[in-house]
Amino acid sequence: MTTIGFIGSGNIGSQVARVAIADGYEVVLSNSRGPETLAELVAELGEHARAATPAEAAEAGDFVVVSIPLKAIDTVPVAPLAGKLVLDTNNYYPQRDGQIAVLDTEEQTSAGLLQQHLPTSHVVKAFNAIRFSDITTTGTPSGTPGRRALAIAGDDAESNTQVASFLDRIGFDTVDLGPLSESWRIQPDTPGYGADLTQAELEAATAAAVRPTPAG
Repeated sequence: MTTIGFIGSGNIGSQVARVAIADGYEVVLSNSRGPETLAELVAELGEHARAATPAEAAEAGDFVVVSIPLKAIDTVPVAPLAGKLVLDTNNYYPQRDGQIAVLDTEEQTSAGLLQQHLPTSHVVKAFNAIRFSDITTTGTPSGTPGRRALAIAGDDAESNTQVASFLDRIGFDTVDLGPLSESWRIQPDTPGYGADLTQAELEAATAAAVRPTPAG
């Protein structure tokens, strides 16, 4: 049985864990406050869930979901994630994360920063543009008319394919934007961000995105 590790088990992480459990995955949850603070969530999820430290979750996961504030990505353990697929759900919110120069100037993307921190992992942007409550409520079986699509981006094509397969299993079509450098097309304030769109509609929305004028 495939195990998913979670570094961050808040709004997005917990919802992804719920749909993963429903589809037959094992999950190992972690946060910055300690495994004991996840007892209630683990009890809800049942026998296929357990709590651990971030390093333990990273080690246990066949792939890992990182869902913590961008300002905290330097705390993500590096060694246990070597060679692994890492899903990055983050967005850059200056009011929360502080100003980050390479993001303000559009020299880098938030997912690109995580990839820099995890140089031997395969980072794929996912789940950053869906309202967390929609993760467990808007997924539908493959082939359903009007099925919702989510955008992904990553530098490793095989990893992107793996994520698309995971999304399909939990109820969503995929629009693959290509490399992480294109992940800006689904960041906040773009047409596809937060919108419930079909694959064709999301393809059009991400193609129509206009990169912000660099600050400064």
